[in-house]
Amino acid sequence: MRVSEITGSRLAEYLRLDYDALSVKEKDGIETMREAAMAFIRSYTGLDDDGIEPHEDFVIVVYILVQDMYDNRVLYVERDNLNKTVETILGMHSVNLL
Repeated sequence: MRVSEITGSRLAEYLRLDYDALSVKEKDGIETMREAAMAFIRSYTGLDDDGIEPHEDFVIVVYILVQDMYDNRVLYVERDNLNKTVETILGMHSVNLL
């Protein structure tokens, strides 16, 4: 799976939510979290969407970041409190190491 294939319903399933039972606002919230996770990946690694797409391990990163945002009801990621799996995967693909 690639990050472009991650849908709101797949994220809801990962979060153990019934996507069909969610309100439009809740669905929009999940989509916003997905976009925030993608923005964080781009910022952390220095890759653009085309650079992210070939790496299937970024799917795991998106899922973990969205779950963290959902569980904590925040739309940002704290770099100093980053999940070690996320940090490792992002570090493997970072091109902005300066």
